[in-house]
Amino acid sequence: MEKSIESIWKEGFLKSDVLIAPKVNDIYNKRSEHIVDKFTRMFKINLVAIVVGSFFVVGMSYAVNIPYMGIGMFIIVNVLVVINKRLMKGLSKIDKNVNSFQYLKTFDNWMKEQTSVNEKFSRFLYPLIFLSMVSGFWFGGFGGDVPGDIMVNELLLSYPDLVLVFGIPLYIWLTGILITVLLAFFGGKIYRWDLNIVYGRVLRKLDEIIADMEELKS
Repeated sequence: MEKSIESIWKEGFLKSDVLIAPKVNDIYNKRSEHIVDKFTRMFKINLVAIVVGSFFVVGMSYAVNIPYMGIGMFIIVNVLVVINKRLMKGLSKIDKNVNSFQYLKTFDNWMKEQTSVNEKFSRFLYPLIFLSMVSGFWFGGFGGDVPGDIMVNELLLSYPDLVLVFGIPLYIWLTGILITVLLAFFGGKIYRWDLNIVYGRVLRKLDEIIADMEELKS
């Protein structure tokens, strides 16, 4: 009995050495390599943009006399870059000689791993960025008067009964702690939102191709 079109397609992408459907193999191989190559290019460009942006932030922070913010953010985002550069090494280990289905599944597993790592790191990333911004505006430039102290002194003139903790009004402490906790709690979701903006289209295409292959496989 002749093979059905469905069985031919199944064999076409499940076995790299099957000659019965070479065109099917070729189509899926090209689509698989295209989606992975596209993500890899975007990933590298994004990391370069983050590094360049971190230098820009440092320069701007010095220009507006809030260097603590720039230095803090520079360190934080470049730690993120180092983490992702190490994760990228996993991409080079993916075997391109396997069939397209295994190739994409391996890439998908790598993608889930790096997403999980970045999601966990984001619970620290966003709170630290917030604290860097607060430090920049509070301490101002190197040497000279501290803007935060000036603000507290002005507040005390109007509200002499303010409760201070380490020289800072209690309500500022509570507000800062609340925002930090919220950023830590929602850090993973913020990262997912950011990931969807940058890579959403590529990742949806990846899911569609894998779903098509799994449907043919079943």
